[in-house]
Amino acid sequence: MSDTPVLTGAPLAGGCQCGAVRFRVEGETGRASICWCRMCQKAFAGPFGALVTVKVADLAWTRGQRSTFQSSDAVKRGFCAVCGTPLTFEWSADKIDLAVFAFDDPSRVEPAVQLAVEGRPAWMEHLADLPVRPPAGGPHGAVVSRQHPDRET
Repeated sequence: MSDTPVLTGAPLAGGCQCGAVRFRVEGETGRASICWCRMCQKAFAGPFGALVTVKVADLAWTRGQRSTFQSSDAVKRGFCAVCGTPLTFEWSADKIDLAVFAFDDPSRVEPAVQLAVEGRPAWMEHLADLPVRPPAGGPHGAVVSRQHPDRET
C-alpha cells in the first residue's frame, strides 16, 4: 500500500453530531484506514473505526474542544463530551487520526487499507445478502432530527 495522500486541495471540515465541536483540515491527508481491532470497535460502537491521518499543524478546532480518554498506554481517543461522537485517535505529537465519518462529506475520504482484520466479525462478509427495507412508511419518517447539519453554521 502507498502512503500517498488521499486528498489534497479543498479543505475538509467536520464535527460531532450535536455541533458543539467542529474542525477543519487544510493541506494533505494521509492514507485513510479501517481498523477492526477491539479498541476501535468499542470506541466507535461499531464493527470498525474508519480513520484518516492528518498533520496536527493542518488541523484547526473551529468550535469547542474535544474531550479525551487514554484508551491505552500509547493512544488517546477524542470525542465530544456533549453528544459522545468519536472524533480522534491520538498517537503522535505531530500527527492525529480523525474519524472519517465525522467529516461533513465522508465520501471524500476513501479508506485504502484495513488493519487488524482478525477482529472483523464473520457476519460482515454477508451484509450485502441481507434484505434491504426502504425507509418510506417506517418510524424514521416521523422523526425530527436534532443532528447538526453537515456544514459550518
